[in-house]
Amino acid sequence: MPKPKMTIALVTTYPPSQGSLNEYAYHFVRCLRDKAEVREIILLTDILPETPSIQYMLSTEASPVPIRVIPCWRFGAWTNPLRILAAIKKVQPDIVLFNLQFATFGDRKIPAALGLMTPACVRLLGLPTVVLLHHLMEKIDLKSAGFGSSIEHVIRFFGTVITRLLLMTDLVTLTMPNYVEFLTERYGVNNVALAPHGAFAETLTEPPHDVNSSGKHVVMTFGKFGTYKRVEQLLEAVALLQTQGRAIELVIAGTDSPNARGYLDAMKQRYAHVAHVTYTGYVPEEQVARVFEQATLVVFPYISTTGSSGVLHQAGEYGKAVVLPYIGDFAEVIAEEGYRGSFFEAGSVASLGQAIAALLDNPQERAAIGRHNYSAAHSLPMSDVVDWYLVHFQYLLNCKQRRKIHAVTDVSDKYYYHPHTHGTV
Repeated sequence: MPKPKMTIALVTTYPPSQGSLNEYAYHFVRCLRDKAEVREIILLTDILPETPSIQYMLSTEASPVPIRVIPCWRFGAWTNPLRILAAIKKVQPDIVLFNLQFATFGDRKIPAALGLMTPACVRLLGLPTVVLLHHLMEKIDLKSAGFGSSIEHVIRFFGTVITRLLLMTDLVTLTMPNYVEFLTERYGVNNVALAPHGAFAETLTEPPHDVNSSGKHVVMTFGKFGTYKRVEQLLEAVALLQTQGRAIELVIAGTDSPNARGYLDAMKQRYAHVAHVTYTGYVPEEQVARVFEQATLVVFPYISTTGSSGVLHQAGEYGKAVVLPYIGDFAEVIAEEGYRGSFFEAGSVASLGQAIAALLDNPQERAAIGRHNYSAAHSLPMSDVVDWYLVHFQYLLNCKQRRKIHAVTDVSDKYYYHPHTHGTV
């Protein structure tokens, strides 16, 4: 007997939006649209300033699952909960998934907090609600992430309140094992589960051969910069290596963090004396592969971390060696998912330069690390992660149906409904 199909609403940023987690949503939907259990996907996205067509990201491949895009909320708006609730009431999905980090809805405290209250409001409507939370406020270095202030204790308090509201939903999924343990122990909940990040690339082919074994090397970094991702020391390290006779081009791919507008323009002026530096600006999804493929190695100039790194997974997917600080969540990802790299002391230009040189000067080691990271990245494709979500979606829908039966037959909920248990893909 075939499984009943479900209509899934996904509240998220989505290309061509440049908001955080847009790329994760793109690949999640790319896999979700191929699943037989799905009747329709409804994307509840942010409203873009010039309202470019989002459909071009959806029409590149045939799919039996129709997708509707409804831009209904705006970054930084106080009215986002009302806008999202109105859209959900109108489309009446079977289940709602929120793809979130703590600055998804705004770079100011009040709109950000109001937006994060929305999942609990949707749950109060009676709809099964799931939150994919990419980092925890309690685990963030607020100052380095651009949220620090003289009233940090107040921010921490409201962060705890927001976390409790998110935990009012049916299920909160996290990409880091220690996040699951933290929420379980601190908040005494049993509706949290581990759902690893997953690899964006789905095709298992031979990893690319390491190019640039001689001649000019391309050192690349990728992300949203200005808070905990900073390029000052990377620029200084590259300048130092260039003075030592190495032919290096630095590519800084990405944009400012929403909390650090103007940062990269300031870096262009401050480090205009450093030769062979390219600032790409925002990289559209269709150009991401080219940026990674042309890189000799990928550097993570982070002073702290805020969760599992999508860029690290991408670097692995393209078979790239990486240079990264052994700190915070990076340390756990490396241990849990088997990545390798050349490590440096966060905050030290000399240490960063040495870590880069160690890979540039040893093409055999660089290639070996790239192959190892390729295998680690491809060990868990996004399609498997999506299957895991669909199993949990169906469970929640079954619970909802049984509660309806309870309302009619007075059968105990306890007989049908049991708490979520920790799960992994």
